[in-house]
Amino acid sequence: MRTLENIRRFRLSDTFIEPYKTAEVPWGPLGYVTFKRTYARRLSEFDPNANGTEEWWQTCRRVIEGMFNMQKQHVFMLGLEWIDAKAQATAKDAFDRLFNLKWTPPGRGLWMMGTKFIEERTAAGLFNCAFRSTRDLPTKGGYLFAWMMDALMLGIGVGFDTEGAGSITIREPEYTNDTLTIDDSREGWVNSVHMVLDGFFFGAKVPKFDYSDIRPEGAPINGFGGTSSGHGPLKELHENLTKLYSAKIGEPISSVDIVDTENLIGRCVVAGNVRRSAALAMGTHDDFDYLQMKNDAEKLMHHRWGSNNSFNAVVGMDYTWHAEQSQNNGEPGYIWLNNARTKGRFKDGTRLDDVNVAGFNPCVEQQLEDAELCCLVETFPAKHEDYEDYLKTLKIAYLYGKTITLSNTHWPETNAKMLKNRRIGLSQSGVVQAFNKHGRREMYNWCDNAYQHVQELDEEYSNWLCIPKSVRMTSIKPSGTVSLLNGSTPGIHFPEDEYYIRRIRFSKDSALVSPLKDAGYHVEDDEYSPNTVCVEFPIHEPYFEKGKSEVSIWEQLEIAAQYQYYWADNSVSITVTFKDEEATQIKSALEMYESRLKAVSFLRYKTTGYVQPPYEPISKERYNELIKNVTPIQRFEVEEEGGSGTKFCDGESCEIEFN
Repeated sequence: MRTLENIRRFRLSDTFIEPYKTAEVPWGPLGYVTFKRTYARRLSEFDPNANGTEEWWQTCRRVIEGMFNMQKQHVFMLGLEWIDAKAQATAKDAFDRLFNLKWTPPGRGLWMMGTKFIEERTAAGLFNCAFRSTRDLPTKGGYLFAWMMDALMLGIGVGFDTEGAGSITIREPEYTNDTLTIDDSREGWVNSVHMVLDGFFFGAKVPKFDYSDIRPEGAPINGFGGTSSGHGPLKELHENLTKLYSAKIGEPISSVDIVDTENLIGRCVVAGNVRRSAALAMGTHDDFDYLQMKNDAEKLMHHRWGSNNSFNAVVGMDYTWHAEQSQNNGEPGYIWLNNARTKGRFKDGTRLDDVNVAGFNPCVEQQLEDAELCCLVETFPAKHEDYEDYLKTLKIAYLYGKTITLSNTHWPETNAKMLKNRRIGLSQSGVVQAFNKHGRREMYNWCDNAYQHVQELDEEYSNWLCIPKSVRMTSIKPSGTVSLLNGSTPGIHFPEDEYYIRRIRFSKDSALVSPLKDAGYHVEDDEYSPNTVCVEFPIHEPYFEKGKSEVSIWEQLEIAAQYQYYWADNSVSITVTFKDEEATQIKSALEMYESRLKAVSFLRYKTTGYVQPPYEPISKERYNELIKNVTPIQRFEVEEEGGSGTKFCDGESCEIEFN
């Protein structure tokens, strides 16, 4: 009888793997330390007798074997044809191209693919981001926020809207003398928050909470990885939500309340194991209380930093007020939801096969239905010498993304959307580097032709797997941590400069600090955080033409529009940096590009201005002086410290880090 129990797991041969154990990896300047800091899991998770953390070849093997095992299980259960020799050949190519950093899964995939957590609990941990509408607040109540908290605790970035504003009146909960001992699990935390919110939304019963079963701060968390925060952040969340809504009894819930609720949840998650949180709030263009809520400095520092606040813009609207707001603090961001609902690639004209789109993920590269998730995959055209080689890599990236759509989450409504849409996001990073290496016009040709190739791949493999074709497949994500692995510029963004210092913060007791000192990198105490050190990495950008200080807002917008035209049938994530003299041009820019983009945000370009900035432009002479003392790290062993994983879409524009 054919069952999952008797299926043989997919495995690459030891003979094939052996040469890679000692092969040199084409790391970028920050690549190896980023890998060890973020993605290298403890080997004891897979072998109780093993010490240390994964090397790159081991992570690649775990990812590729997990990917093809997921395919094999799907084919096996449907009784479809599986040709092992063909799968092995493709898997070997996938491994080699991943090892040589021509493509990568999202950070989520590097961290979670091939783990027992994914196979035995939920595949939600493989997805980057999600969107949740609050329009059903009158019927679903606290469940909507519980869903979002659940997703954040799994590391999924969450976009949400404020459509539920005014739909319910805040009520007094029915407090009881019953005591609920909160289970020491993600589910236990989420359930307790669900109860608190339903108390205020529906007047439901709220018991007293007993936190004694929650493991103490610093205790290891099996499965997902990391360490416990203790019960403190959860108790604080209960108190913050109670304080927020107790002052609102008898009043309709507002858009600001909705955003505050999600941001307070994000604050709790950030304080816990995940350490990072990403959210995007989407309001309306005429809700000025919502649009100005980050002007409250006290609440901003407490919790309102937790979301990128954007609004649903309307083509033809007056942008005067909104553009002035963007000049001040970089918000709001602009989302043309109708463009997303009626367009794929703009080159292809009107498309009405995705009209149920409700919003976007936190970095706005994926348009999504309510409760839908996205899986993003990275490719690096500048790491290829020719178009034909890039197509081979693109096939592997497509297969990874499509494979993830074969999995189920623990949310039935999400599974219904995923099984239907099969949405993925094939992205490119190092786009500006590719312009300088291959030529800008040539890259647009690559995009146009490669998009057609992706359509052909989807036709072939959807037929083989007996699943629907994907409703959308291409994006440009901002990238971040993943692009550091091979030294690519993030997404379509320009580099800081040709030569600069990149500062990364580590805990003082991190096992990574000593090897970095030994390698000659400058390490000093962090001026802003106790028990933290700041490590300086001198960087030289290859294929350099201009940096952020030289590029105009118009060139940035045009690149985004061209990629929305030739490549992205989802969206292009772009944060346009503007100089002081360009601030007054934002309104005109919005008017010119509102029909050519699906989303955009603006951020004032700032020189250092403070000590230990994350980026500091330097001269060629200073770079040469710094680098002569450095021995680039290819390998070192860390006995105690495992990676932290990438917990959401990993673009730096949508993460808040607390180290």
